[in-house]
Amino acid sequence: MDIPMTESQVLLNAQLGFLDTHLALIHIPLEVYPFFIQPILRLLLHNDRVNVDGQPNTPQRPWMFWHPFVNISITPNECSIVCPREKADKLFIPVVDKLPPLLRKSVAVSTEDYSVIMIGGEGLEAGKRVLDLTSPLALAGIPIFFITSYYCDFILVPLSSRSRVISALEERGFVFEADADGEVGYMMNPSSPHLSTRSRNGSIGSFDFPLAGGTLPPATVPELQSKTFKLLKRNGISPKADPDIELVTCAGIKDSTASTSAVNFSEGKLQLGIAKCLTTDPPPKFLSVTLTDTESASLTLEKTLVSHFFNDGEDLLLGMDGPEQVPITLDLKDLPLESTGIVCGVASRLTNGMKGRIGDIFNMSYLSTAKAGHVIVYMDELNEAMDALEQTEHNGFGER
Repeated sequence: MDIPMTESQVLLNAQLGFLDTHLALIHIPLEVYPFFIQPILRLLLHNDRVNVDGQPNTPQRPWMFWHPFVNISITPNECSIVCPREKADKLFIPVVDKLPPLLRKSVAVSTEDYSVIMIGGEGLEAGKRVLDLTSPLALAGIPIFFITSYYCDFILVPLSSRSRVISALEERGFVFEADADGEVGYMMNPSSPHLSTRSRNGSIGSFDFPLAGGTLPPATVPELQSKTFKLLKRNGISPKADPDIELVTCAGIKDSTASTSAVNFSEGKLQLGIAKCLTTDPPPKFLSVTLTDTESASLTLEKTLVSHFFNDGEDLLLGMDGPEQVPITLDLKDLPLESTGIVCGVASRLTNGMKGRIGDIFNMSYLSTAKAGHVIVYMDELNEAMDALEQTEHNGFGER
């Protein structure tokens, strides 16, 4: 008998696939951010005089399509960078090595390489989307970072856990398909017979392995939510929001190619706008730039920074007239990178808590940085979202 697909499975008709990159995660305290302006700009703009082989650098493609994945985020907590490992070694490690000892110790570069899954396509509203994409991995005890951009969602997972990621998602009813080279490529939503009873009942399937301390991953999303918030409470972590930080999520011009001088000129102005944002004094309170090799630049930034992208009336950004957003921040600096379930637990609490207040539609995005998690909600939903996150113990203020 065919098993009908749930809303969550309909969501995952979207395409998912691993990008071909090994990523490093870098934490830079704000007090040392000025030391890293040049390597950040070099990462974004590819402004090297010579290539790795010593030949003159003559880029053959538009600047924003250079790397499979890059994210640079500046928040009230930190500057956080996700970039290919070779770029971390070439651009950032030399700067770290030149810092005074105390400052050098404050910068953290992951020893673990990360792989990134890109999720494209349309689906449920954003709050449910984050929850449904992260719950299979959270219930499998796999640590993740989640980044929402204008075009896509991205999930960073430890490269060493890639096979477990594939198994966890297949256990939940997805099918991975290999590309022509035999590499694992896109996952498509399977036909219903692939779904197992254990997956539909929310168990952890074949992932009966212990976490640190000999504990097993939670068996259900409600249990995971409870454990997440107990962990946060135990470490004195509470959600913080600054309504004065008004954000907008937008993107650079979409049709950027190397074929016309007019497009290249607009492209240069987009570069200039991002460079202006990164070099403002004082630094921006909130700016996140995501680049891939398939889409134009995606930005989440303070509305006050949008003026850097106006030039003679030319519209360089898509979506900048959307509703104001505000970040809710969880400072996770005292938790290890391998902590699991934070994104899913928070998304679960918000999704459940907001239903009774504003109906079925709740729009949120999520930005994981090296040492924090940021839930981004519409300004008019901020109070309700904070109420949902600050529920008391008997309502599930739980442990991860």
